[in-house]
Amino acid sequence: MTADTTGAPDAAISADADAVPAADAARVAAPQTAAPAPGPDDAAAVARRLEAILLVVDEPQSLVSLAAAVAAPVPTVRRAVAALVADYDGEGGGPRRGFELREVGGGWRLYVREEYDDVVGDFVTTQAPSRLSQAALETLAVIAYKQPVTRGQVASIRAVNVDSVVRTLLARGLVTEVFTDPDTGAIHYGTTDQLLVNLGINSLDELPHISPLLDDGSNGFDGEVLK
Repeated sequence: MTADTTGAPDAAISADADAVPAADAARVAAPQTAAPAPGPDDAAAVARRLEAILLVVDEPQSLVSLAAAVAAPVPTVRRAVAALVADYDGEGGGPRRGFELREVGGGWRLYVREEYDDVVGDFVTTQAPSRLSQAALETLAVIAYKQPVTRGQVASIRAVNVDSVVRTLLARGLVTEVFTDPDTGAIHYGTTDQLLVNLGINSLDELPHISPLLDDGSNGFDGEVLK
């Protein structure tokens, strides 16, 4: 005679079926330890984003402006800026950089360290072209006659963006940053002694008067329509 095992497989399946929900329940009950994704309050991530912004800005940026640019709270940006300043100064054991993050006129901007001004100046002088473009000459003329003047004021007079042109003039040593408005952070530019040398004059008083060079409108202005 053979033993009756008809109910054995069903019993095994039933046991497995009971075991699976129990295992699932254990997994659900186990604590999850996945690492949280970095958020806008992650100072290290914010510092990296700030570096990218600071590399391309031409004017000192306030903490509020930087916070808006990197979508992070102002306190976090303040901590990240302080960390960058310390890092560039070599306070964390790393090398002291040839540039620094400096607060000027209530805003932050990257600058070459003062001890390397001569090195950078010599490099820029040897790399700069010998002739200025028409746009650079026009911008230089506006600064020479209207100084001290901001970049925005020059752009308003010329009706074009002058950011790259002003950078060229700064690199050539023909204009310099005279002062920064403490309220707006806008930099005011003026000409340098190097411009006087290039023009062969002793002072700006020797520049030709501009009034005789302007059209007095006696023949009308119908030939040119400003748009």
